[in-house]
Amino acid sequence: MDFILLLKALILGVVEGLTEFLPISSTGHLILFGDLLDFNDEKSKVFTIAIQLGAILAVCWEYRKKITGIVMGIGSDASANRFVLNLFIAFMPAAVMGLLFIDVIKQYLFNPLSVATALVIGGVVILWAERRDHVIDVEQVDDMDWKHALKVGMAQCLALIPGTSRSGATIIGGLLFGLSRKAAAEFSFFLAIPIMFAATFYDVYKNRAILELSDVSMFAVGFMGAFFSALVAIRALIRFISNHDFTIFAWYRIVFGIVILVTAYTGVIGWSEM
Repeated sequence: MDFILLLKALILGVVEGLTEFLPISSTGHLILFGDLLDFNDEKSKVFTIAIQLGAILAVCWEYRKKITGIVMGIGSDASANRFVLNLFIAFMPAAVMGLLFIDVIKQYLFNPLSVATALVIGGVVILWAERRDHVIDVEQVDDMDWKHALKVGMAQCLALIPGTSRSGATIIGGLLFGLSRKAAAEFSFFLAIPIMFAATFYDVYKNRAILELSDVSMFAVGFMGAFFSALVAIRALIRFISNHDFTIFAWYRIVFGIVILVTAYTGVIGWSEM
C-alpha cells in the first residue's frame, strides 16, 4: 500500500469537500493542488471528478429529510413535482454542453494557468454582482419557477471552465436572476446532485480502461475526505450567508489567482502549462 499516495488522496479529498460548495472552484483547486503534489496524470483527472461524488453525498445527507419528502411526493405533490422539474431544466444545459465539450476542455483548460485566469475573472464578476442592487423575487427555493431554473442552468454552463466554480456560477447567477442568497445557495446544492452524479459515472465509465483494482483504496480515501469536509463547508456556508455577502470569496479568488500567475511568470513555482 502506497501511504504517500493515500496521503495525497486524503489531501485532495479534503480540498474537494471544502471548496465544492464555495464560489472559489473546487476543480480549479484540485488541479492546482494536484500539480503541487505531482498528482496530475490521466488517472488523477478521473480521481478529481470521482471524489466530487463524496461531496455530493454530503448534500444528500445534510438535506435528507427534504430529499426524502420530494421523492415521496413525486406525482402527488405539486411542490415536489415543480422542484424536480426545476432541477431537470437547470441540469440539462450543462449536461449537454459537458457531453459535447468536456474532452476539449480537459485537453486545453485543465492546467494551473487557465485556472488562475478564471479565478481572477470570476472574482471580478462576483465583485460586480455584489455592487448591483439585489432585487429578490424568490425568497425560498420552493418558490422558483421553470424560468428561474433555466437561467441558473445556463449560468452553470460557465462552470465547465476550470476555475470558474460551479457553485459560484449558480449562486451568483441566482442572485442576478432574483433569488435570495439562501435560495440561490440551496438550489446550487441540490443542482449539484444530478450534474455530479452524471459527471462521475460518465467519466469513470469512459476511463475504466486505465483504472485498476488497486486504485480502490485511493478513491475511497479521497471520497471519505470529501464527504466529511463537505459537511463542514455546507453548514458553515449557510451560517455565513445569513449575515454576509460573497465579497470575501471574490477577493480570495483574485489574490489567489494573481499569486499563481506571478509565481508562474517569475518561475518561483514550476506550474505545468498543459
